[in-house]
Amino acid sequence: MKLSLTRSLDHWLQNRSDRTALAWLLAIIWLLLLGGMAFFWRLGSNGLLDETEPLFVEAARQMKVTGDWITPYFNGETRFDKPPLIYWLMAIAFHALGVNEWAARLPSAIAGLCLVSFCFYVLKRYGIAAKAKKEFLPVKNRLSSPSQLWLTAGLGATMLALHPLTFFFGRLGYSDMLLSACFGGGLFAFFLGYAQTEMPKVRSRWYLVFYILIALAILTKGPVGIVLPGLIIFSFLFYLGKVREVVREMSWRWGMALVLAITVPWYILVTWANGEAYIDSFFGVHNFERFTSVVNEHQGPWYFHFIVVLLGFAPWSVYLPVAIARIQPLQRQHWQARPRSHHLGLFAVFWFVGVLGFFTVAATKYFSYTLPLMPAASIIVALWWSDRIAQTQSFRRPGWGFKLSCLANLILLLALAFACYYSPNWLEDDASMPNIGARIQQATLPIMGAAIWLGSAIACLILILKRQHHRLWGVNLIGFIAFLIFVAFPFSHLVDLERQLPLRQLAQAVTQVRQPGEELVMLSKGFPKPSLVFYTQNPVTYVLRSSRTSRKIQQILSERQSDTKSVLLIAPSKALSKTGLTPQQVEQISQAGIYQLLRVR
Repeated sequence: MKLSLTRSLDHWLQNRSDRTALAWLLAIIWLLLLGGMAFFWRLGSNGLLDETEPLFVEAARQMKVTGDWITPYFNGETRFDKPPLIYWLMAIAFHALGVNEWAARLPSAIAGLCLVSFCFYVLKRYGIAAKAKKEFLPVKNRLSSPSQLWLTAGLGATMLALHPLTFFFGRLGYSDMLLSACFGGGLFAFFLGYAQTEMPKVRSRWYLVFYILIALAILTKGPVGIVLPGLIIFSFLFYLGKVREVVREMSWRWGMALVLAITVPWYILVTWANGEAYIDSFFGVHNFERFTSVVNEHQGPWYFHFIVVLLGFAPWSVYLPVAIARIQPLQRQHWQARPRSHHLGLFAVFWFVGVLGFFTVAATKYFSYTLPLMPAASIIVALWWSDRIAQTQSFRRPGWGFKLSCLANLILLLALAFACYYSPNWLEDDASMPNIGARIQQATLPIMGAAIWLGSAIACLILILKRQHHRLWGVNLIGFIAFLIFVAFPFSHLVDLERQLPLRQLAQAVTQVRQPGEELVMLSKGFPKPSLVFYTQNPVTYVLRSSRTSRKIQQILSERQSDTKSVLLIAPSKALSKTGLTPQQVEQISQAGIYQLLRVR
């Protein structure tokens, strides 16, 4: 049976050469639609998400206010967790668009769109799988190379944009999406230079882009921005026996000089301004210790990142094993005999395994560390899916790997339906939003999510039984988009209303009732709520244990030199009885959610 869509694409592109320009126009429109849905739609509709996002955003706001673009600060203290690029971009957005959530998240959204577009371009150039074994079908039964390249590029870009990890980090004011864009863009640029063997000037330009993006990755997250890409590229070239050849054509001395010229000035200036405090904090704690020991209680089993890949790249992740096997990365002689332009699949495998292996070894486990491998995962699966769709007759005789992948796809969809239906029971344990389970039930989100994934599972089963396996990709795509529109976006809004809105309301109340010299204290069990610093635009003293609240307030009052003999306290209502404060000391001002705003004398 022929596939009308792919065959129509093939005929349309071959019929007139000038239709390539129109194809590019349609591709750009599709990328903008993808980016709009994944990154920009309702970007600023929710408040900042505690705990991590406000740390970045407030540090950027303080840069704008103070004019100190060298040393990041949060809550009156230096913040050396990350280099300054994300702060600079946020601060520039604040200058242009005002201090708000949309501007804070704009750098991440733009970075996500750029990464997806770069992935599309690379796959459009080199996105036909090169296999170690002969093709299933003769050339006459396959799509033409141009048509398959368009198909592969569309599949890869869509998968990269529409999966949970990219969707999450592309819409928040973190540094992770910017790192992934610089990191991934740098590796894309390297491969474009590596694959360009006929035009040395073009090759040199792509290598130049590679060095610039790697420098920006270093300014985003530190040494990992060059160490990890360097390990991936070196392993890839060593495997192919091309280390000397490629390193020579990369002009690495000039390239490293450029990287140092872009990155070193800030590192010198911040060290000059802060001395050993910066070196010990950034290089010692946030780089060396994160790799060798557990930092901030972010620990997990050795297979932690495997689970993150399975869930974070869902629903496409179930096809990764068979897609990697199809590339046959262990056929070294085969790959050495292939031209460089056919090496994209192999390079993506080294990229994927390199990032996964690096952070599997690292002691500190955090799910954002997996984000930089997602472009490689998208390429690997896109190459495989494109090849499956192009060879239409091969679906009549699917191999065991493909059958197991389809079965895993079905099981994953059923598991997602089950998880959605029972999610209210699992969310009730969050003390910061105790009513979230009831609220999402009232909004029928668990039933809606379960229905979407159950419907997708039924459609998947029908297509498997009818041997129309090539349509499974479309089922996954439609199911994921429906889930985003009807479940994910409404759920994020409800979480914001339940978890973050009360803090914003009390922050507004603080700005209205605060007396001159009156300090703000927050009792925050579990972890601090840094969004309060951003929304009050004033320092906050955090107390993490109820029993220490009274003692801390008395210390503040005893050390104060002003005439104001009171402090403002934000605390969970249920914890007030354990603070040691007497009714005579406390004046209730306002209440929102689980918190109360009090004046304590």
